[in-house]
Amino acid sequence: MKFDQLKLIPPILRAAADEGYTAPSPIQQKAIPPALEGRDVLGCAQTGTGKTAAFAMPILQRLSAQKPQPGAPRVIRALVLTPTRELALQISDSFKAYGHYLRLRTAVIFGGVSQNPQVDELRRGVDILVATPGRLNDLIGQGYIDLSRVETLVLDEADRMLDMGFIHDVEKIIARVPQKRQTLFFSATMPESIMRLCDRILTDPVKVAVDPVSSPVEVIDQRLYFVDKPNKRRLLVHLLKDPGIVSALVFTFTKHGADRVARELDKAGVEAQAIHGNKSQNARQRALSAFKAGEIRVLVATDIAARGIDIDELSHVINYDLPNIPETYVHRIGRTARAGLSGTAISFCSIEEMDELKEIEKLIGKKIPVVEEHPYPMEVFEAPPKQPRPQRPPREQRAAKPKPVRQQPQKQQKPAGRSPRKH
Repeated sequence: MKFDQLKLIPPILRAAADEGYTAPSPIQQKAIPPALEGRDVLGCAQTGTGKTAAFAMPILQRLSAQKPQPGAPRVIRALVLTPTRELALQISDSFKAYGHYLRLRTAVIFGGVSQNPQVDELRRGVDILVATPGRLNDLIGQGYIDLSRVETLVLDEADRMLDMGFIHDVEKIIARVPQKRQTLFFSATMPESIMRLCDRILTDPVKVAVDPVSSPVEVIDQRLYFVDKPNKRRLLVHLLKDPGIVSALVFTFTKHGADRVARELDKAGVEAQAIHGNKSQNARQRALSAFKAGEIRVLVATDIAARGIDIDELSHVINYDLPNIPETYVHRIGRTARAGLSGTAISFCSIEEMDELKEIEKLIGKKIPVVEEHPYPMEVFEAPPKQPRPQRPPREQRAAKPKPVRQQPQKQQKPAGRSPRKH
């Protein structure tokens, strides 16, 4: 099937061609036709399946069909809710790309940065608003946003919004949009809590579901390096000398670790930047933009900072530190080999991480192939014993510590017989 078989208008087809799209993905084939008809859609699809275009293209087409009256102010007619700032920015970019030849205006709002530029953009008038729930509710409360004219509501990655505790924010927002509207609902999983929400807000939805292109475990070239913890940095620099590693997302366990690894790589002549929760949103966005543009080869990130980041054609994921939750491993390596492309996942494992490795291999149902030949083989084969924390005695058995008595400094006596100096 080709895009022109989906009854999309020429400006959108032209924009899709500009973006390199030749054929719609399965979720686009299934979701775009009913969305164009104004039907509610319940879509079960994971990241990397093309679901953003599945709701963005129909929204752009339906809004462009309504010619605004000359001189009439723009009002928010489509609202997209998404859990993270990074994802909100990516969705906004997609709307702008697919709507490049249409006279529609898109704005994006999210927390972590000053609201003033966002408020200025809203005042100029927008047709499509992409938002994270927290910042949206803040600006509604301040009187900057009116949702009474919304025609289409999108909930993207709904399961993650619930997992991140946004359910009450989402319900507040839903209460402010008209009951008579189109709702497009997308979620990677459909737990009972999600189905209850669907039952409340969807009207006779068309249900569409697609399987992932394939399981990350099946299509990704996974490699395991046993290495002592102090040698991880040296091994990483050694591997990144390979020009075949075009782009690498490196995961560390801590924010401090991400900064340290990025600094060490820079010292070794490897262009790298770190993103984590202590970085400002602007700094994180600059680093991500530089990585996507190919200005830096390596992005070092914590799991939380990497949420919602989609990077096309990412060649390598490197687990500098193994995660302590096995599902996180699958989520990390799934960032490469998107949309049927090949990808490589490299994992470092020190003796202290053997328990984490065991749980990961149990989850994926296979042993990760080990690379035996490398310059920094493991030399420490026994983890240091973990010292149990000493038990504190019950409060009533603790001896009260006497409070120290602060000594007041004695004032020095002025020597007698000296008169004040005259000026």
